[in-house]
Amino acid sequence: MAVDKGLNMISMAMKAGKIFSGEFSCEKAIKSGQAFLCIVAGDASISTKKNFSDSCNFYKVKYVEYGTKESLGHAIGKDYRASIVVCDENLSLSILDKIIGR
Repeated sequence: MAVDKGLNMISMAMKAGKIFSGEFSCEKAIKSGQAFLCIVAGDASISTKKNFSDSCNFYKVKYVEYGTKESLGHAIGKDYRASIVVCDENLSLSILDKIIGR
């Protein structure tokens, strides 16, 4: 099985204390201007995706759909997580780089 560098970077961001997870914490981080990147699981509900997509668009936060609820949760040492927010600009750029593979 190949190593997922995007999920590894998410794990590093969690260890650095720069991740918020769960719907309410993520929304709060986005609205307060702390968020640089919002990652929503590909298997999250359509309403969850729309809610975060709209919110990120309004508050000018990068939004990406990536992984599954299980893989995102595992990467941050928790159960299933449909959404996580990265609150560090450099880490968010690094994670985006690994996910999108520019």
